[in-house]
Amino acid sequence: MKIEAHWPTTVAEALAIQDRLRPLVDLTGPGPTEPETIAGLDVAYADDDSRLAAAVVVLDARTLTVIDSAVTTGRPAFDYVPGLFAFRELPALLAALDQLRVVPELLVCDGHGLAHPRRLGLACHLGVLTGLPTMGVGKTPLIGTWEPPAGHRGAWSPLRDGDETVGRVLRTREGVKPVFVSVGHRMGLDNACARTLALTPRYRLPETTRQADRMCRAALAKS
Repeated sequence: MKIEAHWPTTVAEALAIQDRLRPLVDLTGPGPTEPETIAGLDVAYADDDSRLAAAVVVLDARTLTVIDSAVTTGRPAFDYVPGLFAFRELPALLAALDQLRVVPELLVCDGHGLAHPRRLGLACHLGVLTGLPTMGVGKTPLIGTWEPPAGHRGAWSPLRDGDETVGRVLRTREGVKPVFVSVGHRMGLDNACARTLALTPRYRLPETTRQADRMCRAALAKS
């Protein structure tokens, strides 16, 4: 079920929207275990932060080849405020999603979901608005403490915020820095980690993120 999006103009309005949407996040999972299509979402910014490009790339989950894509360019929709970063990017990402011909079974965000100070990172917010299963794979942590996972591919350690487990620190390549996986909406953490490993047969970052990053950077350079 999709939820109508509302865009704030003040920090107070943004916080109120997060409070309204947080109870709607579905953390029961497990999410699609054998999806045929998976989309990656990423946003690139101009050096002066005045412009952005948002890309969505849909991959065949078995071959990791691109089967659909869309990109939009524009301006950040909200000022940079820690904890409210999703409001800068969501309008452009949703516009790109609306251009797709293929509806993906799973969305993989370059960022976080539950591993957020207010438990509503980009992956959670996007999942609630679209109704689609969503997860986040971050290059760096936003919150939490962790112990380094073992060095082999597939090793992980819990990402904790106080007494709560909000994600996992997952090693996708042997001897390479781990990534930070958290659920967004309608997705379980075990499954999110399994999908991350399936999307990283050669590189540290998921192929969904790599392809979306490439597309949004190219679009920004042309705009």
